[in-house]
Amino acid sequence: MGTIFTKIIKKEIPSYTITENEKFISFLDINPLTIGHCLVVPKIETDYFFDLDESYLKDILIFSRKISSSLIKSVDCVRVGVSVVGLEVPHAHLHLIPFINEKDMSFSNKRIKMTDEEFIKLQTKIINNLN
Repeated sequence: MGTIFTKIIKKEIPSYTITENEKFISFLDINPLTIGHCLVVPKIETDYFFDLDESYLKDILIFSRKISSSLIKSVDCVRVGVSVVGLEVPHAHLHLIPFINEKDMSFSNKRIKMTDEEFIKLQTKIINNLN
């Protein structure tokens, strides 16, 4: 398949990585809906999210919970929403989107523009709040 996510997983292109383990990687979305919008991506190449093995489906939520907790400590939000869309990149993934109201989660919203410096500062804050 060889998507942009595969290249991020293989460290062929840079990302604002938050955390990873043997199964998953999480990084900041470079076209975020809200400040702190992260992606959680399985390291195996599967196009459709619900084609993932049952253990991956369970484990991706457990992996995401730690990131969600950190996002709540790191950015101004009421909750962190989860969205599985899967049309923009043909590699299974979910979106963790900090929001104040449900309208913040609409993919028709204008995306936030951030500088490299802003991404790095946010990345550091989220990583520091993982524990």
